[in-house]
Parts: sequence; structure tokens; C-alpha cells
Amino acid sequence: MSDTGLLVLGFDTSARHCAAALMRGDTVLVQRSEEMARGQAERLMPLLEEVLAEAGVTWDDLNVIGVGVGPGNFTGIRISVSAARGLALALDVPAVGVSSFEATSLDIEGPHIAGVEAPRGQVYTCPPGGTPSLEPEAPTDGPRLVLPPDPDRLAVNIARVAATRREKTARPAPLYIKAADAAPPRDPAPVILS
Repeated sequence: MSDTGLLVLGFDTSARHCAAALMRGDTVLVQRSEEMARGQAERLMPLLEEVLAEAGVTWDDLNVIGVGVGPGNFTGIRISVSAARGLALALDVPAVGVSSFEATSLDIEGPHIAGVEAPRGQVYTCPPGGTPSLEPEAPTDGPRLVLPPDPDRLAVNIARVAATRREKTARPAPLYIKAADAAPPRDPAPVILS
């Protein structure tokens, strides 16, 4: 990070966790994560408030928000991205979407493919700078497959990437590589009477 005073909040709920990290420059001030299968929507904002309070800063002190955009849990991604967009708008700071692939590859040297576990034993993969895809199983040939770090480190890496891209970013958007598993209702839409 070029600005040592830059205060960056990074967070992620794209998997079975709720994770956040607060950094000033290259220094991690606070990092927290909680494993959870459900409940990220209820837990995210209180967790972020706890992180800020532990560091002795307020929402108004933030310069950048970094958010994990997936791939991963459909609902979890929507929770984080919605929160980041709302916070960015309210605080008038940039929100930067960071894929799990980018956050995973951040500290990896040499040829590799970043991967994220997908449902039914499948794997989302993406070579650095490449195009994400859904594979039926983990690749065993070619560059080594690297899965995301623990949730604490993932949140730190999201904050680090966000700090470097804060000036040239669009609103964060979910990274969905496949359609949601939920199916539309089979019943016809109700008739609206006028």
C-alpha cells in the first residue's frame, strides 16, 4: 500500500464464515472471523462494529472498503456486496470488489491456479489473470491448485487488494460462475386485479 495512513476495512461472507480485517497501511490492526453455516446477514454488521471499536476508530475514519465478491455461497456473496455498497454510499468512500481468486493468489509465487470449493465436489478455478470456470473436480495436472487461506487471512488479503485498486474501481458486483441452485416457482404468477 502506498499510503501509510489509509484505513481499509475488508470483509467476506462468501463461504461458511463471516470474516473482517482492518488495516492502516501495511499494518493489520484487527482481524476476526467466525465459522458459521448460516447467520452471516445477522452477524456481519455487529462483527464490523466490533472490529472498528477494537481498533478505536469509527465508520467515518474509513478510507476504503474491500469486499469479497466470490465465487461461493450465493446468499453469502449478496450479503457482503450489499453491505459494502450501502456503506460506501453512506460514508462516501470507495468500495472495491475482490474475488476469492485474487485474494488467494496475492502471496503465491510461481505458476498456480486459484480454486474455491463448489457444491457437489466441484471446484471453481481461475489462473492468475485468466477466466474463472467451474470444473467437475480438482485439476490434478498442470499448475498446482491453491485454495483460499483461512478466513482471517482472506479478509486481510481482500483489504490489501482493495487498497491498491481504490482509485480505479466500479461498484462491487457478485462473481457468480454458475446459476443459483434455487429454481423458480412452478406455480403461475398470481393475477393482479385492477
